[in-house]
Amino acid sequence: MKLWAIDSQCSGRSGRSGSRLVRVLVSALALHAVAWSQSVQSAQKTSPNTTQAGQLRAAAKPSKAAIAGKPGKVAKSGKAEKASKAALVAGAVAGVTAVSAASAAKAEAKPVAPLQDGQAETRLLEVYQRISQGDQRQALTQAEALVRDYPDFQLAHLVLGDLLSARSRSVARVGDVPGAERSNSSTVTTSLQQLRDESERRLQAQRHRPPENTVPAQFLMLSERSRHAVAVDASRSRLYLFENTAKGMRLVADYYASVGKLGIGKDVEGDQRTPLGVYFMTSRLDRTTLRDFYGAGALPINYPNPLDQVRGKTGKGIWVHGTPPNQFSRAPLATDGCVAIANPDLERLMRTVEPRSTPVIIAPELQWVAPGSVETERREFDTLLEAWSKAKSDGDMARLQRFYAPDFKSASQHPAERWLMALMPSEEQRGREVQLKDKSYLRWKDTDDTMVVTFGEVAVGARTGTTRRQYWIRRGTQWQIFYEGVIR
Repeated sequence: MKLWAIDSQCSGRSGRSGSRLVRVLVSALALHAVAWSQSVQSAQKTSPNTTQAGQLRAAAKPSKAAIAGKPGKVAKSGKAEKASKAALVAGAVAGVTAVSAASAAKAEAKPVAPLQDGQAETRLLEVYQRISQGDQRQALTQAEALVRDYPDFQLAHLVLGDLLSARSRSVARVGDVPGAERSNSSTVTTSLQQLRDESERRLQAQRHRPPENTVPAQFLMLSERSRHAVAVDASRSRLYLFENTAKGMRLVADYYASVGKLGIGKDVEGDQRTPLGVYFMTSRLDRTTLRDFYGAGALPINYPNPLDQVRGKTGKGIWVHGTPPNQFSRAPLATDGCVAIANPDLERLMRTVEPRSTPVIIAPELQWVAPGSVETERREFDTLLEAWSKAKSDGDMARLQRFYAPDFKSASQHPAERWLMALMPSEEQRGREVQLKDKSYLRWKDTDDTMVVTFGEVAVGARTGTTRRQYWIRRGTQWQIFYEGVIR
């Protein structure tokens, strides 16, 4: 008996279109269930009190042919054909199959435990692991339990359907639904392919784990005031959550994530692409203030950021948010530009991160480096920032002006001359030592090499100071500031 190939090295660890996708998936499961039910003798009787869940368990018993690794015989009685059609109609129209009935029956019998972040994927990968080991019986048991606990996890339903079908025939790939490719419904074929893509992205993320003790290359330095950080790898459909500890950044969780329908690299309003760059979470939106479509809530980010604005990019309302109540996860390319993750994962994220101080990197593909490998760049920028601070505290306009790009813009939209004049210290403050604290350096490289710098300025002897954010760009061998603002 052949089931779709799963890499044996994978390991478990830690609009309204959603409802349409559920119906399509249920139809696919009905096809699976029919293929298996035809291998059961049509003369098999059940008592009047036997539930659909019981029928499913009876059908799931492997025949001798199945145990021997041969396809089971298909019953050809008129009753079986009528049962097949009835199952298809029930799946496509009513959205009911033996699998969902079994899940409902079990859910009523046993209270479902609170959902935990990352748990559904961990359990799905355990099913994959069982399949790769040839233990389909245990894989089926675990898949049934997964569907029971996460009834809106479409990919789990599809895998369960494959396991049922594999008892009577060869299954060549994920979602190997007989006749699906020849169906007249583009929705069916598209939805199946999206689920296959989701499966592959989840597996890729586990096959290619970040090396131990590495961080994304964008994080040159992170202030202690930023207790957490987030990075999104669009190529892996993955969101990574980091804790910023006294010993450095530590990866604490990572989740499957969906991005824009048309991919990444947002340029204009409505292009259905997810922006790329360095951003910050700006607020926390509770689910009670949003439509159900956004699931457990949302964490908006500051798109367009100053670099985006300089480049003429438009749009707004880019969030990290959850999924609709009837859809556990979405396709890899599914949003209008936001980043969407499963509701249990978003709930963990919303409990953990702090708006305003949490950076969010969204990259085509993350490059993972050892923190020590960027030490030279970090020291060089320390020297540069100290030189800027010294020119400012000395009140040397000529020296200070050299740090600013000709196309500089301030947050207040004041002309560069007016902004620089406002930076000049008074006579009594001139020469006073200023300490730079809580520094963060976040580097972004695409067609330009830029650095997002956040720091606090506190004059020696003063109790309070100013928090600044600057955007620097490298032109030739020289770094210059093209945007600056005060964070209040």
